[in-house]
Amino acid sequence: MINVLIVDDDFRVAEINAKYVGKVPGFRVASRAHSAAQALAAVERATIDLVLLDHYLPDQTGLELVHRMREQGHGTDVIMITAAGDVATVQAAMRLGALHYLVKPFTFTALRTRLDSYAALRRTVDRVGGRGVAGQEQVDRIFGALRTTPASSSPGLPSGHSEPTTDLICDVLHRSGRPLSAHEVAARTGLSRSTAQRYLRRLEQVGRLRLSLKYGDTGRPEHRYAWVAP
Repeated sequence: MINVLIVDDDFRVAEINAKYVGKVPGFRVASRAHSAAQALAAVERATIDLVLLDHYLPDQTGLELVHRMREQGHGTDVIMITAAGDVATVQAAMRLGALHYLVKPFTFTALRTRLDSYAALRRTVDRVGGRGVAGQEQVDRIFGALRTTPASSSPGLPSGHSEPTTDLICDVLHRSGRPLSAHEVAARTGLSRSTAQRYLRRLEQVGRLRLSLKYGDTGRPEHRYAWVAP
């Protein structure tokens, strides 16, 4: 599970964000904070993988908090979630290493897309990291894992589907060299079985995967999916 710290001075907004995070498979809310001091204490006290950070806090700005975290050696990943839409703040967030910047108000789908891409990034880094040294192809894969495409510009993706998760499943099937079941895809990607099935059905419908049935001695046949070369 990816441990998330929610930081927002508005208790109601923090509660909404926490409910959103709880709906995304693989993520859990480890703590909430309503000031920079509380957030820094939470990072020091527990294992936090990702901070969803507001910029407007009562004691410091969110970016000042990130700067303090880096000075103290905390490499915790950060996604900014804030009403601050000025270019200067966005550029400063980029320079401090924020992985995404989500402007309020936003939808659950917008947040989920960014969380899915963050999860894809972690899985990609884990796979590449096992090799010790990354070539250009692996570096491109790491940076590409964070790409997100707004739903309005992705007519081929149905509601609730994200491009990073689609790419992850395609990559797993492409590399497997043999047909895989939804259970096997879920195990290799870290997704839930129901999520894997939903994406596999969609990819088979649009011709990117080929469906076959494996019959056993008893019970219903197992659906198996194979990569179709473009």
